[in-house]
Amino acid sequence: MKELTLLGNSKQSFPEKPSYETLETFPNRNPDRDYWVKFDCTDFTSLCPVTGQPDFAKIHIEYMPGERCVETKSLKFYLASFRSQRDFNENITNRIFDDFKKACEPKRLIVEGQFHARGGISLTTRVDSAE
Repeated sequence: MKELTLLGNSKQSFPEKPSYETLETFPNRNPDRDYWVKFDCTDFTSLCPVTGQPDFAKIHIEYMPGERCVETKSLKFYLASFRSQRDFNENITNRIFDDFKKACEPKRLIVEGQFHARGGISLTTRVDSAE
């Protein structure tokens, strides 16, 4: 577990930019078993690329681990790094999908971003590795 640098370290600060390298992983003890892991982040924020106003969302990540699992605190730090990032909601969801996939190479991955309403319209983007 020496590769896990965030867990148990209270002196760490949130990264300034999102990077798949923030996502720390550990060996899956059951790589031959198909099972799902689900993460729900209910207080995700990023910035509108045009106005700079905050966009609020719920991010749901479900994955079937391969050889590696993602450590939860590193995911918290990774998602927090979007707070100062300006991008469209669709791009944010796809970026999370790509980075998560690169970090742990899951057997299956679904990332869904449910962005809160602006002007009366909410937006949900879902990326599924099986589709």
